[in-house]
Amino acid sequence: MQHVFIIGSKGIPAKYGGFETFVDKLTENKKSKEIKYHVAAITDKSPKEYTYNDSHCFEVKVPPIGVAKAVYYDIAAFEYCLDYIRKHNINNAIVYVLACRIGPFISFLKKRLNALGGHLYVNPDGHEWKRDKWNSIIKCYWKLSEQLMIKHSELIICDSKNIEKYIRKSYASYHPDTRYIAYGAEITSSSLADDDEKFVKWLKEHDVKPGQYYLVVGRFVPENNYEKMIMEYMKSSTDKDFVLITNIEKNRFYEELKLKTGFDSDKRIKFVGTVYDQELLKKIREKAYGYIHGHEVGGTNPSLLEALASTKLNLLLNVGFNREVGEKGAVYWSKNHGSLAKLLNSVDECSQEFLDKYGEKAKQRVRTQFSWEKIVKEYEQIFEGKTGSISDNSGL
Repeated sequence: MQHVFIIGSKGIPAKYGGFETFVDKLTENKKSKEIKYHVAAITDKSPKEYTYNDSHCFEVKVPPIGVAKAVYYDIAAFEYCLDYIRKHNINNAIVYVLACRIGPFISFLKKRLNALGGHLYVNPDGHEWKRDKWNSIIKCYWKLSEQLMIKHSELIICDSKNIEKYIRKSYASYHPDTRYIAYGAEITSSSLADDDEKFVKWLKEHDVKPGQYYLVVGRFVPENNYEKMIMEYMKSSTDKDFVLITNIEKNRFYEELKLKTGFDSDKRIKFVGTVYDQELLKKIREKAYGYIHGHEVGGTNPSLLEALASTKLNLLLNVGFNREVGEKGAVYWSKNHGSLAKLLNSVDECSQEFLDKYGEKAKQRVRTQFSWEKIVKEYEQIFEGKTGSISDNSGL
């Protein structure tokens, strides 16, 4: 039996977040009877253990210590894994760490894991050190942490070809062993009918009409280019609404953006809060005229894949991460002045044939490259076949 310990997500069942959905789908779609997953989950209550998707889940209690919370969580979860491996005399265990948060501590942890016959795999996620929300000290920590995680990892699994290329180039002196396995998505229609009370109520509450709005779904942070998207939208001549599904409660960035752009004077721009009902969110995506994606930091973005699977017309910021996912199934804009506004004006009255054509191209990208079935199969092949060939790198 191959034991795989996954730490770094908030836990399953997934309520939100890309890593959480990934772990949920990885365990839900497991085909191999030779793999046993152990999944960490974060809590602020008394920790418990439970079974979900035939996986052993263990909670780690984490105190409210701000930015350091994620670091504490990963270290405590790693310590639990080491203890569990020792107690149950597990050989060749894999500890798969999602994101590079504990680099300064990883050498010590990895030596202990290697001593137990275990192996360290890492998913580097995106460029956390580039995010605008961090001050210079925290950015330096994230960059150093990434460097050390790559240095000490025995296998680095990247969900983006651009991230893999960056890892190989930036850390060539460490000779990193990398694999590309994409993030996944599903092409399924919402279970809600067009006249479903839940959907109709949402439309009425926000004064929007089916097929008459552009949509964005994502974290409300500067590096997702909300300022650029809003300013360009205000310059465009479209009469369709711009619906932003994001959390703006107690968000200073929201107030700063309002002052800078004056978007509150444009009736087309509508911040509608969050939508946690996944069937409703899928319906909202399906009925959007187009989806606008401004993410530029990170790898394969889950919200982009969900858009390609549900929305026919996708307008993506032209950066490597987005283009490798969308390819010919999307249209692209740059951060140059007027680029998005011009694109909006040109696609605003497209024929149904045009929309259907792009919608099918987008779905084909998801079917062939990003299906969960494909992703899970690739992970299981690595988890089952890789451990025997890993050399002991504990001396790195």
